[in-house]
Amino acid sequence: MKSCRLWIGTALCVAAVVTVLTACGRRSDEESRIRPITLNYSIFFPASHIQSQTAVEWAQEIEQRTDGRLVIRIFPGGTLTQAAQVYDGVVSGISDIGMSCFAYTRGRFPLLEGLDLPLGYPDGMTATRIATAMARKYEPAELADTKLLYIHAHGPGILASKKPVRAMEDIRGMRIRATGLSARIVESLGGVPVAMSQPETYEALQKGVVEATLCPIETLSGWKQGEVIQSVTDTSVIGYTTAMFVVMNQRAWDNLPEDIQQIVMQVSDEWVARHGAAWDQADEEGRRFVKELDREIITLPAEVNTELRAAVAGILDDYAERAESAGLPGRSFLADIEALLAAE
Repeated sequence: MKSCRLWIGTALCVAAVVTVLTACGRRSDEESRIRPITLNYSIFFPASHIQSQTAVEWAQEIEQRTDGRLVIRIFPGGTLTQAAQVYDGVVSGISDIGMSCFAYTRGRFPLLEGLDLPLGYPDGMTATRIATAMARKYEPAELADTKLLYIHAHGPGILASKKPVRAMEDIRGMRIRATGLSARIVESLGGVPVAMSQPETYEALQKGVVEATLCPIETLSGWKQGEVIQSVTDTSVIGYTTAMFVVMNQRAWDNLPEDIQQIVMQVSDEWVARHGAAWDQADEEGRRFVKELDREIITLPAEVNTELRAAVAGILDDYAERAESAGLPGRSFLADIEALLAAE
């Protein structure tokens, strides 16, 4: 009898242990199913910038639609990777997602450089839609090491100056703040490009180091440069843009469950318009700012606009020739952008 009781006690203990282990196993499985995937997102814009805020909303929308299964942590202002290193940081896995400008690594994106050319973008919404559509259509090899989510791009560059510019003659010899592609535009118009960062531009205009700046109109408000210019010339007929990528590390993308991948792309498709609208909102704030300062906004006559187009034609031809010599479809790429612009 004693041995029977011992056997029963031992059996009960074993059953209890099995029950506990089984319950723990179930709990572990449940925890693994609900434990969120966390990704890091490096953004070069400061947290206060409207484009950074729009990206935060994108991340929050994804978290909501995935019921918290995907959480995206935002690192704004280059705190995780600096602007020029964002793309490589995504490729190497320093960050899982990144937003920055193609133009910050000249030569790295030879086909997509065509997006930034002075093709006459009328606004940020148009530039954003066209940039995303073109990248998705051509699927260039230069983006093959990441997963492209979408692209957004600012509104047209305009000429803000200390004295009115109404004709090509007014630009000749003018010292104009410009960098990269915009410097080539200034040269083609007969001006003298002066490279400097946006934080330096206010004082340079104020002291007469430069006489004008080529920039999106939102810059005049965001950097208060409208205070130190007297007029704005609408040069949107040759409006250039700056295209900005949002890409994900390929391995991070491949590791996402298929339903989460679908949600990420659905939200990204919707946010193309959100970012475009944000750029247009910023431009409108810039326009309102210069009007409040009673600065003149000059609309050029048709004949001057024709001269502007002719002046920058060489920049477009040079891009197409370089792209084609590298085995890239530069001419068809530009033709497609121009067709999309004409359809607007």
